[in-house]
Amino acid sequence: MATSQLIHRFRWSFSLGLLLLFQSCQVSAPRPYSGAKLVWSDEFATEGLPDADKWDYEVGDWGWGNNELQNYTREQPANARVEAGRLLIEAHRSEAGDYTSARLVTRGKQTWTYGYIEARAKLPGGRGTWPAIWMLGENIKEVGWPRCGEIDIMEHVGFEPDSIWGSIHCTTFNHVQGTQKTAGLALPNSEQAFHVYAIDWNTQRIHFLVDGEIYYTFWKVPNATVAEWPFDAPHFLLLNLAVGGNWGGQRGVDETIWPQRMEVDWVRVWQ
Repeated sequence: MATSQLIHRFRWSFSLGLLLLFQSCQVSAPRPYSGAKLVWSDEFATEGLPDADKWDYEVGDWGWGNNELQNYTREQPANARVEAGRLLIEAHRSEAGDYTSARLVTRGKQTWTYGYIEARAKLPGGRGTWPAIWMLGENIKEVGWPRCGEIDIMEHVGFEPDSIWGSIHCTTFNHVQGTQKTAGLALPNSEQAFHVYAIDWNTQRIHFLVDGEIYYTFWKVPNATVAEWPFDAPHFLLLNLAVGGNWGGQRGVDETIWPQRMEVDWVRVWQ
């Protein structure tokens, strides 16, 4: 065989190999229901800081309305980074006893009204950890909380390692008044294994799911006012790991467990 033919065959074989490798790395996300279209996702394929086209940061150490202990930082790899195909949100305790962590948001980047929103994640553990995957109404700066609406896709507190929670908050139903609509699910290995946390949200109800199974539904009441149902408006997504606080620190904060992390494999939005 001529040298030119060998080179041509090598190039063709090499190109085919790259194509097959590329195809094998592509995401083949199963649709949550027939006809659903993937409108937004982050598969965390690029190492480094989270994708700035998709995520922003909320920063500060003012307690976040819950007496939380952490200072949320911006663009600090120790607190938020993509590594080995996963987003790591990591809380650290300094020698002086101060805590840092991260709170990522899609506000200013992307919002959604209705849809199937899901994230595959493994949760931190230990007293004082309080990870969350949740949503807030885009109009929060104009109308405030809880009028803007809040959908807690998943919350977990380290002093209850075998449970996760899904909730909604609004003017009529919220935790300040003790009227929030919420449900817990026994999930003994949430700190050791990945699970898919999701909501299925439409004009009449919000289903809360883990691994594709509904465990709670919040229904819109007939003739609901915006005080009872602010969920016909755009909401943005948040991923964060809080330390302590009114709920997360209810049984104290174990100072010996840090750092702790929430690992997120992917986030997907279907409509």
